[in-house]
Amino acid sequence: MTARNCSPVPERGRRAVLPHVPMRPLWLCRACAAPWPCQPARLLLLLDYRRDRVALSIHMAGCLFDATADLLRTNPNPADLFERFIGWTAHL
Repeated sequence: MTARNCSPVPERGRRAVLPHVPMRPLWLCRACAAPWPCQPARLLLLLDYRRDRVALSIHMAGCLFDATADLLRTNPNPADLFERFIGWTAHL
């Protein structure tokens, strides 16, 4: 069984799994420090929600709601946040 939103990290022998989850209030990935959702997180979210894209959009809308309160001071352009959290789900 694999953990949600995780990807393998190269190591010798057995591979450790680090979750690609957000570090709040910065909304950076705990595994790779990229703005979350990072590319690995997006791919893993697509796998998790492959049978229900509407649920993926709803989940990401909830993340956008939480991130807006945290990031609005540092990123005053809500359109950027929309594209970062929800816009990519519509392009698939």
